[in-house]
Amino acid sequence: MPHATLPPELLDQVERVLNARTVHEGGGSSGQEEPLIDFSLLNSLNKLFPDEASLERIEQVQADLKAQHAALQQEIIELRAQLRQESDATRMQTIQALIAELLSQMTRIREKATESEAIVRELTKDMQALDLAKRNLSLSLTVLKRFQILVNDLGRLDGLVQERKYSEVAPTLGAVKQIATSFRPYASVDKIALGMKRMQELTGQLRTELDEDFEAFYNQDRQKPIKPSTIRSACEVVDVMGTDVRLSLIDRYCALQLKEYRRIFRSTDEAGQLDNISRRFAWFKRVLNAHDEERGDVFPKEWRVEQYLCAKFTDITRDDLAVALTRAGQKLTVALLLEALKETLEFEQTMSRKFDTPFLEVVGVAASIAKPPAMLSGVFDTHMGVFVDAQDKALSDMLAGYRGTKSRASLDEATSDGNNQTVLGSSTDLFYFYRQILEQCAKLSTKQALFDLCSLQKKWLRIYAEDVLTCSDKEGRSFDRKSADGRVNISELKNASLVLNTAEYCHATAAQLEERIKELIHPDYREKVTLQPEQDVFVGVIASAISVQLKELEAATDPSFAVLSRAGWGEVTSVSGPSNAVMDLVKTVETVGEGLKEQVQYKKWLRNFYDKAAHTLMTRFSHAVVKSRPIKDVSAEQASMICFSQPFILIHTQIMIDLQTLRSCILELPGTQPGETLSSYIKNITKTTTNLETVLKLVIAPVIPADAFVQNYTLLIQDSSFSNFQKILDLKGTPRAEQNTLLDTFLTVTSHMEHLESTSFLSSLDMDPDNKQTQPSTLGRTLTSPPMSGSRVTLPSILVGSGAIAEEPGSGALSGSSTSKGEQPRQVFSNLRSFMAFGSRRESVIK
Repeated sequence: MPHATLPPELLDQVERVLNARTVHEGGGSSGQEEPLIDFSLLNSLNKLFPDEASLERIEQVQADLKAQHAALQQEIIELRAQLRQESDATRMQTIQALIAELLSQMTRIREKATESEAIVRELTKDMQALDLAKRNLSLSLTVLKRFQILVNDLGRLDGLVQERKYSEVAPTLGAVKQIATSFRPYASVDKIALGMKRMQELTGQLRTELDEDFEAFYNQDRQKPIKPSTIRSACEVVDVMGTDVRLSLIDRYCALQLKEYRRIFRSTDEAGQLDNISRRFAWFKRVLNAHDEERGDVFPKEWRVEQYLCAKFTDITRDDLAVALTRAGQKLTVALLLEALKETLEFEQTMSRKFDTPFLEVVGVAASIAKPPAMLSGVFDTHMGVFVDAQDKALSDMLAGYRGTKSRASLDEATSDGNNQTVLGSSTDLFYFYRQILEQCAKLSTKQALFDLCSLQKKWLRIYAEDVLTCSDKEGRSFDRKSADGRVNISELKNASLVLNTAEYCHATAAQLEERIKELIHPDYREKVTLQPEQDVFVGVIASAISVQLKELEAATDPSFAVLSRAGWGEVTSVSGPSNAVMDLVKTVETVGEGLKEQVQYKKWLRNFYDKAAHTLMTRFSHAVVKSRPIKDVSAEQASMICFSQPFILIHTQIMIDLQTLRSCILELPGTQPGETLSSYIKNITKTTTNLETVLKLVIAPVIPADAFVQNYTLLIQDSSFSNFQKILDLKGTPRAEQNTLLDTFLTVTSHMEHLESTSFLSSLDMDPDNKQTQPSTLGRTLTSPPMSGSRVTLPSILVGSGAIAEEPGSGALSGSSTSKGEQPRQVFSNLRSFMAFGSRRESVIK
């Protein structure tokens, strides 16, 4: 750096000066320190001396800095002198004296202003009195003039009321009420109080006359007929008198119109029963038509008398229907209930179309706080349980022929020759019936009744899954066969496939049913609707069906694996191809695979079966290898070729050929699949078989020399487990005496190999598989299906593997052993030293 040539003492002093700090005012220790100058020494030096050549003008830079320093010193001296001058005590006294003089002048000015104000007030006192008198006189004249107008209007209104000239009363009464509002502040004045009292008397008299005329118009007395024009003018007067008067007249009119309805359709009489509900609505329609023809043009449209009449009729009918439904009790049938509800809904729709307004708004015109608006059909909601119970019985009758012990017969009939059903017909019938009753119920009620129907449908979905699908899958299921019987039970596979297809159909259709219910149901119930538990039940049925298919595959392959377990591979001296047992095994697997391809309609579940079937077959093959031990050693020349050949050179041993044959068969199971799906499947199978191949390479390798055998183990297995090494020796059939020597060598060699893990995939290898009914995978990972769209539940794996999986031989790296949860996997070569140690060991083994 350019500044490196300056003396260290100079740099320290410059930095100390530039880093000087000052304390903000604020008192005490709460102040904060900040640098006087935001300055970087290194940056400044780099600017002054950007390169080595610039160091030649260091004297000029020093001269400039001294000049700047001198200028700053001079400025500091001047500022100090100015500060001393401004802090002179004499000058401060002068300033204080001037301030005191200024305050004294302000006080004198304030006193003069007060005196001036008093003088002006005295001079204008008479003028203010005159102004006040003028205002009072003007206001008095205005009030007197208005009062005169009020008196004249009251006199004129009195005459008009006596003569009942409603066409002239309306504007006069409106003017009187408007002008009367201005006299409220003067209600204590006697004359004004008398005028207001007279106005109230006239209003009361007018109200009495209006009631008489409207009553006469309602009753239509032929001796004293009231002209419609008179009532039209009276309606204008009512509007002026206020809303209370108008509502009272409308209520009286509705009561008179519905008086006969209350008498005829009492809930205790025959006409008031549910089976006569259509007569109620027909009667009201006649009343409404008569109103439209005779009085419809009399009342103003703004009064909405027809809607008030409909609202009052609805209130009366709702109460009557509630009583009739309660009295019906157990005698209430579905037919009667639905017929009455249908008539009610049609009436609501008719009224809604007539007034071009939703029915709830129609009845809302006469609503009150004590009696809020409600749909007439809502009275049936509490009794819709009769409808739901009827659907429950109908579903029970419909599925009676498919439940329990009859489920197996219906399944066998569906899979018999000549029937090409992909799903059980009972499932399509069930959802067709669901759709019908759902749409029917939605037309009748979208609240509690529809929610109860949803609960009923959920109940029967579970019953169908458990009593029809699951029972049909269990009935007649038997996997107990003779050991030599390796034939595939095609009928059982067809049954399981049909159950799987039906369960998937129900699972998907249940999701659509849930969406449809949410579309139809009232928003208050929408969040409560869910069919997810029922969909999970069908996923469980699918899992059970796949389990049946797998068990059928296991039962059909039992004879082949039994032969492989007794093969005695250690005695094989020549190899001509796959063994007969493996060929039979392959034929069985192909038969099952081809059968399921034709029968299972949903590829995602077919892929799930392939994954689990591959896992099961490889697991059972590994068990057969373990049970067929000991596998005797081969020559050192053969072992060398096996352990260190190129990745794809065929290893000519019977076990390897059989393994590769089984592997090829498993890889061909899916057939043509999407590239990514098939690639994942192949990768999983390859990794699973690689572990078994690794074990076989060690088993057939010679144990002499011992160091080379142990080195092979550490290279291929990559662990330092004493028990895992002993498993290899047991598979080889190594005598106990030789095992002790080899184990000592193993401990000696691995004690210096810190890069080795303590466990590997061999840790889960079961050396006694016959003692367990269901064995986990000992040489591979679990084969699971990729995430499947449309299903929210992941099926549990039937066979779960553990441990890491080694890479292909000769790939240049071996995978590490399995690690505990949350632990980072170790690298094979953590440093150069480990890599060199690996190379030296490999060379020694080859030699």
